[in-house]
Amino acid sequence: MKQFDVPNIYRSNLISAVKNKRRLQDKLKKDFTPTLLDFGPLQINLARHFGFCYGVENAIEIAFRTIDENEGKRIFLLSEMIHNPQVNADLQARGVRFLQDTYGKQVIDFEELTADDIVIIPAFGTTLEIEKLLNSKGIHTEKYNTTCPFVEKVWNRSEQVAQKGYSIVVHGKPKHEETRATFSHASSHTPTVVVNDMAETVELAKYITGEKAPEQFYTEFKGRYSQGFDVAQHLQRIGVVNQTTQLATDTQAIAEYLKDVIKQHYGLTEASIQSRFADTRDTLCYATNDNQSAVTGMLDIPADLAIIVGGYNSSNTSHLVELCEQKLPSHFINSADKILSPNSIMHCNWRTKEETITNSFLPNKRPVNILITSGASCPDAIVEEVIRKLVSFFDTTATVDEMEAVFG
Repeated sequence: MKQFDVPNIYRSNLISAVKNKRRLQDKLKKDFTPTLLDFGPLQINLARHFGFCYGVENAIEIAFRTIDENEGKRIFLLSEMIHNPQVNADLQARGVRFLQDTYGKQVIDFEELTADDIVIIPAFGTTLEIEKLLNSKGIHTEKYNTTCPFVEKVWNRSEQVAQKGYSIVVHGKPKHEETRATFSHASSHTPTVVVNDMAETVELAKYITGEKAPEQFYTEFKGRYSQGFDVAQHLQRIGVVNQTTQLATDTQAIAEYLKDVIKQHYGLTEASIQSRFADTRDTLCYATNDNQSAVTGMLDIPADLAIIVGGYNSSNTSHLVELCEQKLPSHFINSADKILSPNSIMHCNWRTKEETITNSFLPNKRPVNILITSGASCPDAIVEEVIRKLVSFFDTTATVDEMEAVFG
């Protein structure tokens, strides 16, 4: 896989050594067991896959190169580059300004832009409408477009499905940048609707079977269907694509549910289902799959708690927390500073995004076994800082630097 030029401040010698060793041992990525860092009284099990993915490293490389090559020019980011506070703060410290917040609310008016300005498209991509607006001002977005190739893959697959006469159901969070972008691209080719979860999918299915009156659809899914969507016609032939950072199992379950509903409603067989339901399984992101599979493998290890590191508005990180908390006490933090002491940790509720403090989060036993992973937009350097903070609370049999030598 391509190697990217990412600033060293985001790298970790320890994590790089661990990942390199695992990569050599498991070239086909079949082993999802975690890596044990044995510090004696502290046992840390690192997930097999975590941290920066291809799309994130690509975006960071383009952004920092753009800054270096355009001294004196005004540089804007359409919205957050990725959902990581440290990376976004570093870009702002270099003079980059955000045009919108993560929900699409305007921070700087587009009217202030000129053809001499540079606008970087974030890894989530953007809508066709915004792209057209920027291009109309003489701003060439294609040169500074950091859209993840796997997001673009979903767009391309949507177009292919549309050309065969299917409508699109997007599984995604309606307000998320990537979902807004995918909806824009899909709906430019075919009728499109967004569902957030299985509960909404069950309700959508009732319009396929006729259990619900068509007119109810336009209220229930207001703001989430494309212009001219005819619920009586456009749900007869569908394909499901996803926001790439959703839980892969959730997208698969939604697709299977809708497939079964259509099969039963129209009396179709497995051999004839493609007449009304498109196979779109190839839109799932490899990094999302790997990180979620690695968490599943990590959770097979007996442990006292899990720590998940990443930006609080990161969708893919939130889903890792969701998986972990089903099995054991789990703490979602965005930096080592959130570990306040050996007795208390400030962590985020992935649903409400509210921070709370938990006391006595480390059990009074030895050894303490902690599972650690991070989201696809979290620098490895931050994970190492978390490990160092935890190690500082114990009379360990090895230092972090000595542990690096073990894997180096």
